[in-house]
Amino acid sequence: MTFKLAASPHSHQRRTTQQVMRWVYLALIPGVMTLIYFFGWGVIWQLLLAIATAWTAEALCMMLRGRPVESAWRDHTALVTAVLLAISIPGFAPWWIIVIGTAFSIIIVKHVYGGVGQNIFNPAMAGYVVLLISFPVQMTSWPLPVQLSQVDLSFLDSAVLIFTGYTPSGYDIEQLRMGADGMTMATPLDSLRTALNHQLTIDEALQQPIFGSFAGLGWQWVNAAFLLGGLVLLKVRVISWHIPVGMLLGLAVPAALAWLFSPDQSVSPVLHLFSGATMLGAFFIATDPVTAATSKRGRLYFGLLIGFLVFAIRTWGGYPDAVAFAVLLANMTVPIIDKYTQPVVYGHGGRT
Repeated sequence: MTFKLAASPHSHQRRTTQQVMRWVYLALIPGVMTLIYFFGWGVIWQLLLAIATAWTAEALCMMLRGRPVESAWRDHTALVTAVLLAISIPGFAPWWIIVIGTAFSIIIVKHVYGGVGQNIFNPAMAGYVVLLISFPVQMTSWPLPVQLSQVDLSFLDSAVLIFTGYTPSGYDIEQLRMGADGMTMATPLDSLRTALNHQLTIDEALQQPIFGSFAGLGWQWVNAAFLLGGLVLLKVRVISWHIPVGMLLGLAVPAALAWLFSPDQSVSPVLHLFSGATMLGAFFIATDPVTAATSKRGRLYFGLLIGFLVFAIRTWGGYPDAVAFAVLLANMTVPIIDKYTQPVVYGHGGRT
């Protein structure tokens, strides 16, 4: 028997960064296709703008750092960041929204900290939060699901709306958000918050047409599709179960308790799990290996923290969906989680 001597680290990485990222964006396809089906062609235009901006910003940063541009493009990390941000914003948001957000994610959040593997915050979610705080009107103007919309927009009509602010027929985004009753409609979570602020009960709020069979027309199936993609990532072992399960439990358990003790003012845990960006966050955002905890136990705690923060912000905070804020807040706790959950080094009796 012969032994091969090699320098540390001695662990063998079975997949390259390029292979992992390829699995991630392939697993995103069901969710993206469902998003396009329910919310129109604008999603594709946002994806194209985000990818073009991400590749341009990545190339610029690599040239300024004296690094080969081709290696950055080949690892697909910029592509995944662009896709995650593009599908997180309204499909008909003005073109400059996605350009600013993607450039910020790549240049500031990723490369200012040293590039791949060095950033402490999730780039896509940091870009999303900057956009949401800076441009709240544009970032909360989600279009109606196609099934409720009074205007049918083609692929080219969507481009005209994104680049000019109006459709060829003269409609703007606010007019496109109006239902048959002439009322401007919002996302399910935003509609619930507005209804509760107007002293309506949950049952009264759920009578709005934006709510589907259990969690919101369109949104429930988008989340189901991202859940399917996430299960694929688990199956091929690109991600482990600890963060997704932790996040979903951290959200579902307090939601179930609130629903049990205050059903008139709290929604069911099913609606929490299948509305907004819950499944996208659990399987594709929180699982970012660079900004998440490292040990298995630490990842479980990290996921539980994100889930609870999502519930807390949705319930008492100022924003209807809270995944981005929860992920960034949890990113800040990673050093302390790692400190107390990493295994003790062999030969040492305790932690220092």
